[in-house]
Amino acid sequence: MKKQDLPLFIDYTDKVVVITGAGGVLCSKMAEAFALSGAKVAVLDLSQESADRAAKAIQEEGGCAIGYAANCLKKEELEAAHQKILKDLGPCDILINGAGGNSGKATTTQEFFDAKADEGTISFFDLQESGFEFVFNLNILTVLLTTQVFAKDMIGRKGCSILNVSSMNAFIPLTKIPAYSSAKAGVSNFTQWLATHFAKEGIRVNAIAPGFFLTAQNHALMFNPDGTPSARSQKILTNTPSGRFGEAEELLGAVLLLSSEKAASFITGVVLPIDGGFAAYSGV
Repeated sequence: MKKQDLPLFIDYTDKVVVITGAGGVLCSKMAEAFALSGAKVAVLDLSQESADRAAKAIQEEGGCAIGYAANCLKKEELEAAHQKILKDLGPCDILINGAGGNSGKATTTQEFFDAKADEGTISFFDLQESGFEFVFNLNILTVLLTTQVFAKDMIGRKGCSILNVSSMNAFIPLTKIPAYSSAKAGVSNFTQWLATHFAKEGIRVNAIAPGFFLTAQNHALMFNPDGTPSARSQKILTNTPSGRFGEAEELLGAVLLLSSEKAASFITGVVLPIDGGFAAYSGV
């Protein structure tokens, strides 16, 4: 991506942007966009290799980015990464909480309960407590811990903001993935709480709620082994008025806008759906 490819240009020169989950498809694009806008980007990921790969791609285009490894469920690792970022780039101005995900241990096999289902079917009653706990921690606890660590840099400074990544699931829970849908609803609610809590300090807190975007995590759910769309994928497209999946670049306009003090100074506590109209469509 080149600077001219950005959906809008907002000058983030010398702003330090910390992005978690930045080795993934969606958040690596966010990192790239901020770097093209002049920011110094801390690419934070569970995998050092993934973080370095995303940072290197930015560096090769002339941007400023450094990869850091940290498990966002472990505060001590976040604190260690924070100290490195302070030394390398400076205090955090903008935090993007992008880490999250689902687990097969918190996923049912069928959309509707069937008392006569085959023995291997995973029903609601088979969901594992550990799976539910993992998904909740991965989506909510990571936001708590990462914000506790990096929002301290924002106290007493102007133009700082936090952007969480919720999901369209927060508005309309999807079948089969109750933990993920519930957890993302929690992220949206927590976003509003944080926005209120930090309002007097001038720290804005918002969230985006992506609909269906193709990522490494959901590719197997969306496509059959032979590359054809799965039955679930067909249902998604039928219920998305735009009739297609989103592209990672289509998140960038909202991300850059909501993170800007100049462009969005009176916007806080907002959860913005970016879903091709999925949440607005009743199906009839």
